[in-house]
Amino acid sequence: MITPNAELSIARQTKLLGVSRSSVYYRPKPDSTEELDLLKRLDEIFTENPIYGSRRLQVALKREGILVGRRRVRRLMKKLGLWAVTPKPNTSRPHPEHKIYPYLLRGMTIDRPDQVWATDISYIPMQKGFLYLVAIMDWATRRVLSWRLSNTMTADFCVEALKEAITKYGKPKIFNSDQGSQFTSEEFTAVLKQHEIRISMDGRGRCYDNIFVERLWWTVKHEWVYLRPAANGIEQKRSLVELFDWYNRRRPHQSLDWKTPDEAYFTRPASAAA
Repeated sequence: MITPNAELSIARQTKLLGVSRSSVYYRPKPDSTEELDLLKRLDEIFTENPIYGSRRLQVALKREGILVGRRRVRRLMKKLGLWAVTPKPNTSRPHPEHKIYPYLLRGMTIDRPDQVWATDISYIPMQKGFLYLVAIMDWATRRVLSWRLSNTMTADFCVEALKEAITKYGKPKIFNSDQGSQFTSEEFTAVLKQHEIRISMDGRGRCYDNIFVERLWWTVKHEWVYLRPAANGIEQKRSLVELFDWYNRRRPHQSLDWKTPDEAYFTRPASAAA
């Protein structure tokens, strides 16, 4: 898809195709079929049980007849970007040189569009291989404002998704994320500071601080991705375009009085402009 010696620059080609520049140059070592199957099953178990750490995941696999060492489970969890809800040492540490910001949402009433946006990264399995998906969501209305796929966990595809959301929808008062190195990076936080957006970060190992994005991942995987395994990245991107169109325009939420995210986001009370 990307042609190095074409008339358009690599940067321009990746922008038009909606992929990160890092994915053009990155050449990962292919995972074995056995490893891919194990990654997929770990992701499924963890999506159902986000409190599971490496020990309980190892036990869950053993009960299915899959014998895997705990060290390997830890390595695969790191590859998937997973960590248990309960706090613990030595997991999901941000880059040591990156600033960590306090969690600002505790006790806050969040009831209008663009009051708080949130983000996260999730592992997306395919028939052969996997990708990482980042999504930017409006907290109050659950609307997915932008998203990007990448085959690396670098910050650039997260920055691209953030810039797209701001370009299309303006800016929130507060932006919430976990403490992952992509979101604590200077490249990412600089965009938020440039637009004078307050930065909020979950407590380490507490995915329930960002609960609505966690619920989004459950929906993405159980109601779409697991049922429609894509053959490759191109097919996966097309499938996710359909998914987020369905999610935003046609999937009602009980918590939104059975409105869709689009209906909740674009039908704003007069007080929301304040």
